[in-house]
Amino acid sequence: MKLLVIGATRGIGAALAAHAVQEGHSITALVRNPEKMGRGAQDMRIIKGDILDKGSVSLAVAGQDAVCITIGIGPAFKPVTVFSEGTSVVIDAMKRESVRKLICVTGIGAGDSKGHGGFLYDSIVFPIFLRRIYEDKNIQESIVRNSSLEWLIVRPGFLTNGPVTGRYRVLTDLTGIKCGNISRGDVAHFILREMKSMSCAGQTPLLTY
Repeated sequence: MKLLVIGATRGIGAALAAHAVQEGHSITALVRNPEKMGRGAQDMRIIKGDILDKGSVSLAVAGQDAVCITIGIGPAFKPVTVFSEGTSVVIDAMKRESVRKLICVTGIGAGDSKGHGGFLYDSIVFPIFLRRIYEDKNIQESIVRNSSLEWLIVRPGFLTNGPVTGRYRVLTDLTGIKCGNISRGDVAHFILREMKSMSCAGQTPLLTY
């Protein structure tokens, strides 16, 4: 499979790219700082660029079987637009290049997962440090939903650097759920599985142990 990972220098994106290379897939990584690429970079096609740059995005998207958006930023106290604007650029390029599969990573607090993070997260961390980010991630999710692509939105729980276990819950009904941890490796495991099957297409699952 030919897979484009946008945001592959760290976190989920880095784990996904490395795991996919190990499985023998052809990986293109669109990154702002190629020198920050970690293990397995020599086996990937690296394109230096930004999700907001139409030229580099179009170059990266061309010829792919699937695209995964895994970008992230730190806490923000001013309005954020990079998630929604960048995703629009990617979707436009995918439509031009006839690439149909899109997986977009948002997180706990997006859409109907808001309020399922536990007291500390929901009452303190989210409103103070993450509210601006998730306002834009909600717009991002809406753009993906309305894209007419074969899409999947992944909402991981609280991320750790733990091992890949392959054992986690994929939740679409959040009734009574308080989210827990999940390793970046297991999120990557789920994404790669879905890239091949898209069995959860059109859904917004929460991933947690």
